[in-house]
Amino acid sequence: MGRGLEGQTLVHTPAADGSGQWWRTGAGWGIRGAAPFETFRPPSKDYVSFMLSRRLIALLAAPTLLLGGCQTLNSLGNHTASTLGLADDVPRAYTASEQSEAQQTGIAVADEPLAARAGASVLTSQGSAVDAVTAMFFTLTTTYPVAAGLGGGGICLVSEAGGQVTEFDFLTKAPRRAGAYALPGAVKGFATMHRLYGALPWQRVVAPGEAFASTGFPVSQALAVRLASAQNILRLDAAMAAEFLDESGKARLAGTEAKNVALGETLSQIRLNGADGFYKGAVAGRITAYSDAQGGGISADELSATVALQGPARSRGTGGFVTWLPGPRTGAGAFSASLLDNLSRRGAPAGATAAAVQQSLAAFGVAGLPGDFGSTGFAAVDASGRAAACAVTLNGPFGSGRTATGTGVILGATPSGSAGLASAFLTPVIAISNGAVGLAGVGAGGPNGTAAAITAVLEAAGGRRLGKRGDLRGTGAAPYDTVNMISCDAQACVASTDPGAHGAGAVGEDLTLR
Repeated sequence: MGRGLEGQTLVHTPAADGSGQWWRTGAGWGIRGAAPFETFRPPSKDYVSFMLSRRLIALLAAPTLLLGGCQTLNSLGNHTASTLGLADDVPRAYTASEQSEAQQTGIAVADEPLAARAGASVLTSQGSAVDAVTAMFFTLTTTYPVAAGLGGGGICLVSEAGGQVTEFDFLTKAPRRAGAYALPGAVKGFATMHRLYGALPWQRVVAPGEAFASTGFPVSQALAVRLASAQNILRLDAAMAAEFLDESGKARLAGTEAKNVALGETLSQIRLNGADGFYKGAVAGRITAYSDAQGGGISADELSATVALQGPARSRGTGGFVTWLPGPRTGAGAFSASLLDNLSRRGAPAGATAAAVQQSLAAFGVAGLPGDFGSTGFAAVDASGRAAACAVTLNGPFGSGRTATGTGVILGATPSGSAGLASAFLTPVIAISNGAVGLAGVGAGGPNGTAAAITAVLEAAGGRRLGKRGDLRGTGAAPYDTVNMISCDAQACVASTDPGAHGAGAVGEDLTLR
């Protein structure tokens, strides 16, 4: 604590074609292995999507994910690609006499590259920002379960027409009968949000996570780093050990395959039956039975009664922005408001951020914190210019460290435990300028994540665009505290990830013959 914000962001600057329209070059469209950065041109204010390039001919690939510089999504096989809904997005080969146009469909950013790619794929299918963050969440439950899980909870912000922003709170709760496990809110939260703001079928946004769990996925560098630091937790749970430890008992390395068939079956129930597939029926029965056997306290009645809260987010003028943060009904709202006040008063001299963080922590009587809260954040901006930003947590790395038998679900730790303050440091943020999204992102994992997100807002409000190397200040505590941001102006949107972590941004592209 008190290390402040530091680090450099790695940025790849796209080249311009002869007409001045920006387009991607290099190994492929989408994520480049060495640069956690993507860019796209947003729609005009009348929400007409921007045409990226006027005359792209033949084999212009859909966004391609590179892991470790050599692993592509194609290596997962045709079955996984079609299950994810990606196969239809890959253009056919065309003759040189045919002309095509690539249309920007949005941008996504996350701590884990496979999740960012899933969000971009949804945007390519004309999904909304809420579709994208929902797909990213369910993917993260498989590919980044150290911080995102069906057993956890979180907070999301969603922008609407006219610049208004709605907040969705679905944080974990402690059961009435106490115990080590949390009542999970995440599935209900994303289902509620999708019902109101989703453009694609529910099945489409759950499917990516389900496919990765059922058929396997390559461990990303982002996950591998977290597995290495959590080996002692993994060894204490048979299901997690089987998935994430190799034959010698060591954490799986980046590029090796992991699979969670039981989680895939649970996600299948959610895909087919919505939130009821998790909070009621066979899955809920297995969760409560496991909880009862372990003295956990989760009851069927409390599980089925889970609801997500929604209402206006808190707004505040910051320079040329109207900045929206979680409201005062949550600890995240209280802490982010305090930190925004302290950072605004102190300005940005060396050491000011660390001092502001300490001041806010002291105001709430917080003296010591765990190093890893098991949290992550992700965001998206869609082709209409709407944004969604989310932060989720399991209240500790891999939550309670226990998997409910037969479900593949890692149960979140009770918020009354040592990592219960995790929800106070979930900081989704959306900044609006002249009715359009100027910034959408999230800080998560600890007070440094909140500080990094608010610092990005204050600097952007002061005229500094997050569009080149070093513009996004890291948390100084990555990969446990991270910040991910999408910055937009009239010409382009740029996704930047925490320079100390291994996240990625991904652009959605759609190819249309004309």
